Amino acid sequence: MKSEPSCPRCGRAVHPPGLWSSAWQCDAHGPVVPLRHLLEPTLASLELLSDSAQVPMWIPWPLPSGWVVTGFADAGDERSGALATVVALSGPAPLGGVGDLAIVAEEPGIGLACRLAGMAGADPGDGFDSGAPDGKVRHDGHDIALWSIDAGAQYAVYVGEAMANWLWFVFSPADTGVLMCEITAVRDLSDRHDGDVAMEPPFGALSPFLTEALRPRQ
Repeated sequence: MKSEPSCPRCGRAVHPPGLWSSAWQCDAHGPVVPLRHLLEPTLASLELLSDSAQVPMWIPWPLPSGWVVTGFADAGDERSGALATVVALSGPAPLGGVGDLAIVAEEPGIGLACRLAGMAGADPGDGFDSGAPDGKVRHDGHDIALWSIDAGAQYAVYVGEAMANWLWFVFSPADTGVLMCEITAVRDLSDRHDGDVAMEPPFGALSPFLTEALRPRQ
């Protein structure tokens, strides 16, 4: 579903580029890369986003047992393409109930992941990676280090850097974060083939976590 562009950090409506600025403008946060789409979990949505994505579309691979893709979102515009992508997943939480996970790839300074994690600011902040990493995932033969970020009691958040962009794992509720121990590798959904073999993920219903977290703000 396409919605009106909004601020990736707060959800307010944004003003389009004009005579005095080439950037979208938020009244609260100034120049921003607008949140552009909240997309249903379908193959058509995946193809639409992968065609414009300028950053990876990360997904755990293999998927945790019983987990499915439950939506997509992106920030960017027609000129830039998607400079931030969100892949939402849902499935059985390790400690019971249903868990949600949003995996975000974004260029520095956009702030979409911080919003999903209920955090102020646009990036994880200085010194988040000063200690030993709290986890690692592999991609294309390389380790990606991840650090746990304190996002309060509601979420478990892990952040690292991959391919010159931020990589965020945002788990809800927080105890779903123990699933991070099971996630050992990721792949980029924008490349859905291994040779000639299609590797399309399973899809579920649209994630209430994603729709609520990215609800427009008046």
